[in-house]
Amino acid sequence: MLIRKKRPHSLTKTNFHAPQNDDLVRRDFTASAPGTKYISDMTEIKCADGKLYLAAILDCFDGAVVGYAMRPHMRASLCCDAFRHAVSRYGYEPGLILHSDHGSQYTSREYRALLTQYGSIRQSMGRTHCCFDNARMESFFATLKKELIYRLHCVSMKRDQVRQMIFRWIETYYNPLRRNTANEDHLPPLVKRRRWLSAQTQVA
Repeated sequence: MLIRKKRPHSLTKTNFHAPQNDDLVRRDFTASAPGTKYISDMTEIKCADGKLYLAAILDCFDGAVVGYAMRPHMRASLCCDAFRHAVSRYGYEPGLILHSDHGSQYTSREYRALLTQYGSIRQSMGRTHCCFDNARMESFFATLKKELIYRLHCVSMKRDQVRQMIFRWIETYYNPLRRNTANEDHLPPLVKRRRWLSAQTQVA
């Protein structure tokens, strides 16, 4: 029997009346320097005491998860918190491209107002219901669920426990240690970043 693999579906819902942005990424999920191109999305995780929603932001330069937030809801404030987290920890370069889908959270007044406050940010959006326009973000969520959520059967755990596990997985494994096939020599994200920063210091 042939088993077809399901394509990932978008968790966010499109608001067709909200202002739309062009796709500035066009499936090029690479960047020549940190803080120049971020991609973002949300995913749903089932827990014993309800659903947990994770909004994450990934830097296309090295694949590092630079910002994230977890809440029992998927309102626009969740995405805003993830962006604030990214900026407070890693910052960004002027002219940053911030890519997402057309979900109502990313087209909301709250989210757009936040980006306007920071200034010099170009908001980019893929096509509606096209997971391939944000494929690298989808790949990250697939890795998270395969290596952590499903393997440890998080559906039987409470949200607070799952939240702490995701935090540790990102901070102590994925960013600093896990080999990333999108990087040269499959370097872990933060290893690539440190080498790049060191090279920039030597040039200066």
